[in-house]
Amino acid sequence: QVQLQESGPGLVKSSQTLSLTCTVSGGSITTNNYYWSWIRQPPGKGLEWMGVIRYSGSTYYGPSLNGRTSISRDTSKNQFTLQLSSVTPEDTAVYYCARQNSARNMAFDSWGQGTQVTVSS
Repeated sequence: QVQLQESGPGLVKSSQTLSLTCTVSGGSITTNNYYWSWIRQPPGKGLEWMGVIRYSGSTYYGPSLNGRTSISRDTSKNQFTLQLSSVTPEDTAVYYCARQNSARNMAFDSWGQGTQVTVSS
């Protein structure tokens, strides 16, 4: 069974770049049909999909973040990484990594436990 685990700093200063890593175990991030996403949930708000890296390495990003998002991967470590630039306190949220399965209508079938990130002003 695949497991995902987020890691990174819990506190970031405004204007800096937030960097989070998702370590995947029990399955390879290069396996066909799987997409690896980052999602966040600000306090009191709903889930926001931020972007995804496909099993092939191609990436897609949500439009609401105005080009501040970058997702990359290290296949040797079976990890993928989120970078969010020019953060503000509005980027304070619980950040999740998750897996989507294109063979099942892009359903989210595995999630990390989430990591709290606070952006200080």
